[in-house]
Amino acid sequence: MKKIKLGNSGLEVGEISLGCMRMSSLSKDDARHVIENAMEHGVDLFDHADIYGGGESESVFADAIDMNPSVRDKMVIQTKCAIRKGFYDYSKEHILNSVEGSLKRLKTDYIDIFLLHRPDALMEPEEVAEAFNELKESGKIRHFGVSNHNSMQIELLTRSLDQELIINQMQFSLMHTPMIDAGINVNMQNEGSLMREGGMLEYSRLNNMTIQAWSPFQYGMIEGPFVGNEDYPEVNAKLQELAEKYGVTDSAIAIAWILRHPSKIQPVVGSMNPQRMADIAKASHVELTQEEWYELYRAAGNNLP
Repeated sequence: MKKIKLGNSGLEVGEISLGCMRMSSLSKDDARHVIENAMEHGVDLFDHADIYGGGESESVFADAIDMNPSVRDKMVIQTKCAIRKGFYDYSKEHILNSVEGSLKRLKTDYIDIFLLHRPDALMEPEEVAEAFNELKESGKIRHFGVSNHNSMQIELLTRSLDQELIINQMQFSLMHTPMIDAGINVNMQNEGSLMREGGMLEYSRLNNMTIQAWSPFQYGMIEGPFVGNEDYPEVNAKLQELAEKYGVTDSAIAIAWILRHPSKIQPVVGSMNPQRMADIAKASHVELTQEEWYELYRAAGNNLP
């Protein structure tokens, strides 16, 4: 698998990562198989959050690999916090407590990347900065980022932080493209012209921030997969056509479409099926042409002005 650099961190990882949200449902042996298979195919960044399985996904992950230094050094572990029952919380106390819980469940002394999961409307940037400073100085967190933030929220945060935010995790797929639509429909009065995320693609490129794409096979707000879905015949016909051309699966083409963007977006694939993950990893060696990329974009129901 090809490698990408995460922001200005110096970290180089496989350009496709594994999302561990569903790992809590697996047995120890099945989870080990999922993790080892992913690593065999070049996946070395594993995405967690304190809420995944109520924390159980982190525990299953650590138990599955019998966490020890020789295994730990081969992977980049990322986790998130801020989502609580009925509200979001960027308080210093919650951030520090959440990290301690994740460290314990993951059976590790440090987390490579820590993200703030969803924007807290009551955020106090100075309080976040205090938490980040403690975590950085203690060696518990090496790098920081955010998830589902727009460009101005990031600017507000970074004004107070001593650390650089290297990642913003955003929902993005062939059937969820507001970050693309706004740039194509500049100065138009149609639905696609609405800038819903503050120009994150351009902002990330200007600031060398890596975007991670969550739910890369979903349409709507996690309403279901579009690949193989009979409700989306046009995009699936195009996916199948290109899958046959490149000798990969239709899911691999959907990921190759994301990888083709010059922002170097890293898809977070949540499949717990080892064979499907192996098939998806082949997307790393598919480079769609400019024409094919736009053909897929149009097949997904988008019109060019």
